[in-house]
Amino acid sequence: MRLKLDKPIVFFDLETTGTNTIQDRIVEISYLKVWQNGNEDMHTRRVNPEMHIPEESTAIHHITDDDVRDCPTFKEIAKEIARDFEGCDIAGFNSNRFDVPLLAEEFLRAGIDIDLSRHRFIDVQVIFHKMEQRTLSAAYRFYCGKELTDAHSADGDTRATYEVLMAQLDRYPDLPNDMGKLSEFSSFTRNVDFAGRIIRNDKGQEVFNFGKYKDIPVIEVFRRDPGYYSWILQGDFPLNTKQVLTRIKLQSR
Repeated sequence: MRLKLDKPIVFFDLETTGTNTIQDRIVEISYLKVWQNGNEDMHTRRVNPEMHIPEESTAIHHITDDDVRDCPTFKEIAKEIARDFEGCDIAGFNSNRFDVPLLAEEFLRAGIDIDLSRHRFIDVQVIFHKMEQRTLSAAYRFYCGKELTDAHSADGDTRATYEVLMAQLDRYPDLPNDMGKLSEFSSFTRNVDFAGRIIRNDKGQEVFNFGKYKDIPVIEVFRRDPGYYSWILQGDFPLNTKQVLTRIKLQSR
């Protein structure tokens, strides 16, 4: 099976200090760029998160503070990574809920102007869960007939995700080999920001998805309670959420 691509697609996986997309940081990023002609470029970079890697995280990915002490910070390699991702479809395993939001936060902290929302996202885990309900190791065994011996290493998980998607397309004739349609199929949400604090309602309006103004259009809230915008900007919210709210506010003027 060869993917039908109208643009390059980047499969990626992150190993991190934890699971909080606001507070935690990347310690390893691995991405496989697949071109329209089938050529592949693989990159894996260890990253100094500039914070302690908790022992419970090290127990999962086996990366310690000493392993990344002399590695570049994300800010130092962010431009290079952004260039490789720019103009590509983006795929991963549980990427829509975790890897993409965290990567977006890291780019914003590094001051990199890349609008990930313009990309199409294919989440192989969502496809898998809709079809079979399993984990990545089980998906690799089920679809590819192989054991994932290096699970929770970024390069191993990235390569396995790529192979699983190709095997899924082989296995399910009604699953479209089209990145736009796969992006729609592998999305559970109608998120406007990556964290899902702002979503689109059935009318296509951008509404808050939390707090006292849940389900109320953002523009209406800004008119009714102008201080709410400032409260969010000063609060412990993802940078991407603040960026999206700022865009909505500017467009509503």
